[in-house]
Amino acid sequence: MTMESQRNSGSLTHIAEPPGVAPGTGYTQVVSGSGRLVAVSGQVAFDEERRLVGEGDPKAQARQVFENLRRCLAAAGADFSHVVKLTYFVTDVAFMPAIREARNEALGDLPLPASSAVQVAALFLPEVLMEIEAFAVVPE
Repeated sequence: MTMESQRNSGSLTHIAEPPGVAPGTGYTQVVSGSGRLVAVSGQVAFDEERRLVGEGDPKAQARQVFENLRRCLAAAGADFSHVVKLTYFVTDVAFMPAIREARNEALGDLPLPASSAVQVAALFLPEVLMEIEAFAVVPE
């Protein structure tokens, strides 16, 4: 494992290229750490009044979802630097570039978390294009 493939950031270790595994594009293969686990339920693009933000616009929805994730993490004493895993549920994988752009805006230059993306037939409302959940580890 090269130094470029492993990066320590605070209490987390990011391993981009574990031996024998192809490197990922836009995510980290393995993130480990110790501390308090924070699980954030899947967030959608609702504002605080439960109004959908960005109907038909994956970029606007992704930005709102990451804002909701930020607020949920903050409520638990965490932020994006503590996120070890993001799971994306999308009604069309063609939305992933818009989601990655919103993710990059939210995370800035932080190491990327481990990630999974799943295209689903539908979410609970037809106008909801994505749902994203997060797992974080906060140092004790």
